[in-house]
Amino acid sequence: MSSQKTTRQLETPAPERSWGTLIWAIAKTALLLGAGLATGFLAPYFWVIDQRVAADFAALSWQVPTRVMARPLLLKSGVAMDLAGLRAELDAAGYRDDGQGREPGSYGINGQRVQLSTRAFIDVDGAQPPLSARVQLAGGQISALTDLSGKALAELRVDPARIATLYGEKREERRLVRLEDVPPLVVMTLQAVEDRDFKHHIGIDFSGVARAAWMNLRSGEMRQGASTLTQQLARNLYLTRERKLWRKVKEALHALAIERRFEKSQILEAYLNEIFLGQQGGQAIHGVAAAAEFWFGSELAQLKPNQIALLIGIIRGPSYYDPRRHPERALERRNRVLNQMAETGLIEVSDAEREAAKPLGLKRNVSLAGNRAPAFMALVRTQLERDYPADALRGAGLTVHTTLSPLAQAEAERAAREQLDALQTDARPELQAAVVVTDAAHGEVLALLGDRAADGAGFNRALDAQRPVGSMLKPFVYLLALAQPGRFALASPIDDTPIELRLPNGQAWAPSNSDNVSHGSVTLQAALANSYNQATVRLGMQLGVDRLAQLIEALSGTRPQPHPSLLLGAVDMSPFQIAQLYQFVASGGRLQPLRAVRGVLDASGEPLTRYDRPTDPAQPGDALAARLIGIALQDAARTGTGKRLYADGLGHLQPAGKTGTSNDGRDSWFAGYTGAHLAVVWVGNDGNAATGLYGASGAMRVWTALFKRLPSSVLNVGTDGLEFAWLDADNFARTDEACPDARRFAFIAGYTPEDYEGCPLTRVRGWFGRGDSAQ
Repeated sequence: MSSQKTTRQLETPAPERSWGTLIWAIAKTALLLGAGLATGFLAPYFWVIDQRVAADFAALSWQVPTRVMARPLLLKSGVAMDLAGLRAELDAAGYRDDGQGREPGSYGINGQRVQLSTRAFIDVDGAQPPLSARVQLAGGQISALTDLSGKALAELRVDPARIATLYGEKREERRLVRLEDVPPLVVMTLQAVEDRDFKHHIGIDFSGVARAAWMNLRSGEMRQGASTLTQQLARNLYLTRERKLWRKVKEALHALAIERRFEKSQILEAYLNEIFLGQQGGQAIHGVAAAAEFWFGSELAQLKPNQIALLIGIIRGPSYYDPRRHPERALERRNRVLNQMAETGLIEVSDAEREAAKPLGLKRNVSLAGNRAPAFMALVRTQLERDYPADALRGAGLTVHTTLSPLAQAEAERAAREQLDALQTDARPELQAAVVVTDAAHGEVLALLGDRAADGAGFNRALDAQRPVGSMLKPFVYLLALAQPGRFALASPIDDTPIELRLPNGQAWAPSNSDNVSHGSVTLQAALANSYNQATVRLGMQLGVDRLAQLIEALSGTRPQPHPSLLLGAVDMSPFQIAQLYQFVASGGRLQPLRAVRGVLDASGEPLTRYDRPTDPAQPGDALAARLIGIALQDAARTGTGKRLYADGLGHLQPAGKTGTSNDGRDSWFAGYTGAHLAVVWVGNDGNAATGLYGASGAMRVWTALFKRLPSSVLNVGTDGLEFAWLDADNFARTDEACPDARRFAFIAGYTPEDYEGCPLTRVRGWFGRGDSAQ
């Protein structure tokens, strides 16, 4: 019996338990398992994370790219400028045409008047405050520059365009800011939108998680995230963006460690410098300061409430809310943030409504300058490498201020592209070009083109192509002569007749003129203006070829072999070296090494190195000889080998210029200068094939196209130290202006001929006219 009773008891079913009891039992089990897991794994894992954060976050640093800037645009009365040029300069610097020009980084146009507001920037000589001004244009120059009250301004510097960026290991665009330099509205809006309990939580905001879940449930979409600012920072610094539970656990542990170790202000500052806010190609934009410049072309401190709202709004999804690719989404997101700003009392409701009615107001040229001018940047690197090895520049957070003019560079690129396209025919080999443009007075390189393709980053013909220079050296033969005013003047006669020289190798050399005609006795000015070979060789042999070689070395750093054919350009040089030679005469006889760098600033804007020191003034003799060469080269442009310049409408600039052509038309050269610019152009073929182009039919066409669009000033070579007289050139004697063959020549003061001969017919009439007068 007992056994049966026992069997029944065993078969009796267990009493039914409630769901609450079951859930509690499971919870207790999970808690016990969780505690065991935390004790056995998470605690040691957190200790490892905590040690990592303690070491890494405390020493947190970023590679900030080195920014390479163009020169700031200098505006003042009398500067050559037209409306198209000014607009192009402002657009290159990321200015917005909003029709008013009252906000920093904007401009408005009314006829020939431009109102603009500059942005603050740090130049090589110190901080430049933002200013608002009106620029009046007339006659191809600035006729008036005033502030908005009408008061005249001496000058105005427009903050420069960025032309290149030198990144470190990562292609991350970043500008570091201190928390105290961030506008309070940016900080408060960030917290209001992304993490309202930031000041109080410990890295994980449990109430925020619940609130976000409730808001998302009510709206039916993911309108709020649960990650705190600290979690977002931990994810950006230490983790990937994969959507897995374990990543969220690691994110939370990192956030707890960061909060345990560091002050809220440190965390917030790191977040503001690290947060990802956009992408341009392979370049990522990190931090609010870099994003303000990238999207709005503004300093962080200058952002308006609607811009702050957009900046904070796109944190949620920089790609999804990209205002360039998805403006509707970005606008909706911005306005939602403006509402949140009003809800939290950061701005008034009326202000939010007014700001919401505004357009996105993006920077006109939303792009990062990777390398706008590769040939010019090669020169920058070359000139910096003595003081800054390449590795010292990349990712160093420096600012390199260069001399590049965005307008001159753009117009040089356009001129070369359009003219070579027009000159290229099936019968010609592939044409290439190089252009060097400088400031005629100061030796700053304003533009450099090493390929007919503007973005060509291969062979840099402007710096590295060594090509026969043809007649480009002739002005320097005459320069040597004119530096001896007791022996030579522009009016001095020289024989342009056949000449034969015996070379050191025993061969005979008998140069001819390009037109195969000898012109007899001519003046030095006519010989240079018309590029007569025979006259130039005769003059050069009188002076000594050695002296020409020494002069070329002194001016360009290149010492050619002193053989007689050097007089006609039998030497290979680069366009940049030719520009260095012509800079001497364009600047009025000053020795000016061409430079592409103005200075380098450290990450805080303090100057490290300056390269824009003024050069020594010209020696009196050099200045006078350079003026005479300028007069002769103006004659070349007016009546000689460059006379097409006047036919093409550039006579108003009174330019000076010299053509050059190598044998068989393999190289076409032109160097010309105005009152503001010097430009050297080379056109040819990389394979050294004949192109059939002369200096005037190839390179000079590019020069002409450039100066038809580039605002420049009239060339006035000056008359200080010179005297002018009417001469009978055949007899090198002064005569009367009314005489049929009288020509006006310039002389160095004190060296004007004393002999006087009136017109022969006038003298004859005088002899026979005395009797008539007596009657």
